[in-house]
Amino acid sequence: MPRPPPVQEWKGNGGIIWCRLVGASGLIIPTLQDPKQPAILRNRGRFFMGEGRKKLGNGHWCNRRLRTWTDHMTAASFFLRSLTLVAGLSPEPWAWCTASPRGLWGRTVSSRSLSLPTSWGAARGCGGTSLIGPSLSPAASYTDSSDDETSPRDKQQKNSKGSSDFCVKNIKQAEFGRREIEIAEQEMPALMALRKRAQGEKPLAGAKIVGCTHITAQTAVLMETLGALGAQCRWAACNIYSTLNEVAAALAESGFPVFAWKGESEDDFWWCIDRCVNVEGWQPNMILDDGGDLTHWIYKKYPNMFKKIKGIVEESVTGVHRLYQLSKAGKLCVPAMNVNDSVTKQKFDNLYCCRESILDGLKRTTDMMFGGKQVVVCGYGEVGKGCCAALKAMGSIVYVTEIDPICALQACMDGFRLVKLNEVIRQVDIVITCTGNKNVVTREHLDRMKNSCIVCNMGHSNTEIDVASLRTPELTWERVRSQVDHVIWPDGKRVVLLAEGRLLNLSCSTVPTFVLSITATTQALALIELYNAPEGRYKQDVYLLPKKMDEYVASLHLPTFDAHLTELTDEQAKYLGLNKNGPFKPNYYRYAPFSY
Repeated sequence: MPRPPPVQEWKGNGGIIWCRLVGASGLIIPTLQDPKQPAILRNRGRFFMGEGRKKLGNGHWCNRRLRTWTDHMTAASFFLRSLTLVAGLSPEPWAWCTASPRGLWGRTVSSRSLSLPTSWGAARGCGGTSLIGPSLSPAASYTDSSDDETSPRDKQQKNSKGSSDFCVKNIKQAEFGRREIEIAEQEMPALMALRKRAQGEKPLAGAKIVGCTHITAQTAVLMETLGALGAQCRWAACNIYSTLNEVAAALAESGFPVFAWKGESEDDFWWCIDRCVNVEGWQPNMILDDGGDLTHWIYKKYPNMFKKIKGIVEESVTGVHRLYQLSKAGKLCVPAMNVNDSVTKQKFDNLYCCRESILDGLKRTTDMMFGGKQVVVCGYGEVGKGCCAALKAMGSIVYVTEIDPICALQACMDGFRLVKLNEVIRQVDIVITCTGNKNVVTREHLDRMKNSCIVCNMGHSNTEIDVASLRTPELTWERVRSQVDHVIWPDGKRVVLLAEGRLLNLSCSTVPTFVLSITATTQALALIELYNAPEGRYKQDVYLLPKKMDEYVASLHLPTFDAHLTELTDEQAKYLGLNKNGPFKPNYYRYAPFSY
């Protein structure tokens, strides 16, 4: 179905469009009527605009269901441009066209927010306030959005304080990003509690932290908490697709040197990391990494920096593997804290986060129904367990591949069939990797997949799927929507590749903020521990977070559920041989698996 003509074609016609926009269901219905005075009505959550007329050629644009964010944007723009014509004004870009889908459709719109702007009332004799409402500023228009194709490296941008020590997609998006951060703060109680404590003490005073993680609203809350604790921070993204441009802009506006934007090239990725590290008059003394790329870059380019670095905090399985390899080779020259294997990361982030976000990512990118689909999940660690549980609950037939006999036995006893990938690759509808390894899905596997098989990755690195083997002349790549590529074989078979093999949930959807609060708090406490540790407590090795710290992180999140811990009596504590205040479990205790 053709879309409405560009707004330039509507100028000077003098006609008026009548349309009905149904916000939640995504229907937009234009019709041709006699002109009447415009009026905004509200009827059972549907949006109406006064009747009018407009010659639209052969009468195209009938009923249409909006399927993607791009279609929602088109409908929103069409609706606002229609209002512009009713008011007798020249079409202008509108601020809320740059809002996120959640911000545009995810809230109830009252009749008060649907009154006409004062300038429109003057033009047409009807009063009112702003249609776009007080929460969305007209200063940031759609032309200021992330759709600008100019590379951020070629832009000269400054924040309101005059600083240009950052590189983001568009600093003008800062206002939208600030709202995202404020929303995330409501679901991150532990970090907010740490900020309150920081009013009296600054445990990170003098710390200069260089970070390389996913730059999301949740990361922004962590960064601002580290700043409140006394640290200076410089930040880059660990994934070229996971950065939220508006959040990066908000951080830059707040004075954080951030170098990241969504859709970086490989060269951009390393350039951003280098800009964080190679700074005149500023040298990091702490590293917060996700995947090990930042640590690897400093070892490769600036090894002398480790003379002043007190420690590394690493949160991903990929990065932890790289740290253990450095330690085994005798090349790890500072202490490192393994956050990935902490209880709070393994049992909450890796499980709950993936259990919810895997379905979100697949649904947003493919619109598929899960019931009856055959899925193979490669790896049955905590991430794999979360993915399997979610898909099983939706009625999918789930297979598991695993190298560890203990995890394999867990999969069997949880009701999943343990297979080798070669045994089911011809029949499955979805392949999900979550191992932290490389070449789990090879070109041979991809060649044998059935038509329209979906391939995605829930591990950290983009090496789990051998995407490079698909960049050959005989295969055709077709981008069908954002983060969705069809790789077409000569015989017409196509494989659906999501996010080019990178992390699905952070590239294609969102993740639960509350769960990330647990991990972010663990990271903050690990930084505090390493930074303030007396000399000699930690050697040049990889360490797990102390159990007492894990328990403290968990306790900070219990008030959200109005939960009340039972306290041991002196007699009970003596009987168990425990301190009344913990830790309550030894370091080797693994905690019972969750029931699904």
